[in-house]
Amino acid sequence: MEPKMTERVKQILSWYASDNPGTLTNLARLLMHGKLAGTGKLVILPVDQGFEHGPARSFAPNPDGYDPRYHFQLAIDAGCNAYAAPLGFLEAGAAEFAGQVPLILKLNNSDSLSKLGGAPISAVTASVKDAVRLGCVAVGYTIYPASDARNLQYQALREITLEAKEHGLAVVVWSYPRGSGVSKEGETAVDIAAYAAQIAAQLGAHVIKVKPPKDGVELAEAKKVYEKHAIPTKTLAERVRHVVQSAFNGRRIVIFSGGEAKGTDEILKEIQAIKEGGGFGSIMGRNSFQRPRGEALKLLSDVMAIYAK
Repeated sequence: MEPKMTERVKQILSWYASDNPGTLTNLARLLMHGKLAGTGKLVILPVDQGFEHGPARSFAPNPDGYDPRYHFQLAIDAGCNAYAAPLGFLEAGAAEFAGQVPLILKLNNSDSLSKLGGAPISAVTASVKDAVRLGCVAVGYTIYPASDARNLQYQALREITLEAKEHGLAVVVWSYPRGSGVSKEGETAVDIAAYAAQIAAQLGAHVIKVKPPKDGVELAEAKKVYEKHAIPTKTLAERVRHVVQSAFNGRRIVIFSGGEAKGTDEILKEIQAIKEGGGFGSIMGRNSFQRPRGEALKLLSDVMAIYAK
C-alpha cells in the first residue's frame, strides 16, 4: 500500500506551482518513496563514478559493484528515495527492476582521461526521451560554475530543462564550481557553494546537489559582504543553512554530496550537521557502494535514521 501524501510533501510541491501535473507527480514519487517517504528528506544512491573515474577506481573496493544490477538492488533494499546513473547502467537494469525504485537518468558525464584545465565541460550522453523510455522520474545534469565553458552548459541545461518539464519529468542539477574562476580550495568555499545553489535554482532545477560547504570565503567582493552582515559560517550546520537560504530561501530542494570515501563516524557527523542546517538530504555514492553490502545497508540505514528524526 502506497503511503499517504503528507502535508510536508504538499508544501514542497507548492513551491513548484508553475510546473505541470506530470512533473509534480514525479516529484511526489521521489519524495514519497523509500524509508524517508513523506518526510521531505531524500537519500539518493548515485552511481556515475564508473564513467567519471573509471571502473577499477570505482568498483574494485567492492567487486559486486561492477554489475549494474547490484546498485539497483542496493537502492531498493536500503530504501533510498531514488537511484541515479548514466544511460548504460540504467538500461542494464531498468526492465528487471521496473517500478521498484524511482530512477534519475544522468544526461551528461565526463571522464578522467583528459584534463580540460580552465574549461571543464561534460558531454551530453543521453536524452530526455531516454529518460521517458526508461520510466525515470527525473533527469540529472552537471554544471561547472567557474568553468570557462559554463555558458554553454547553462544554455544546454536550459534546453534540457524545458524538454524535461514538457514531458513531465523533474530536473536534478549537480552544481559543482570548477575551472579557472575559482581556486581548488575555493570550489567548496561557503560563498561559492551558495552561489552554485542559486545558479542552479535560477536555471529551473527542482533538486539541487552541491558539495558540503567549508568555512572560508573565496571571492573578495563576497568577503566584504559576509563580514559586514556577520553571516554565520563557522559550523557546517550554519554553512548548510546559508546554502539552503541561497536557493530561494529554502523553497528549492537542496541535497548534499557524500564526496570521497571516508570513515563512518565522519559521515554520520556530517549528516547530522546537514540535518541541523536544514538540508533536504544526501546523495551518497562511493561511501555506500564501495563498502561490502551489509556495511552499506547499515550505513544508509543510519543516515536515514538521522534525517527521519
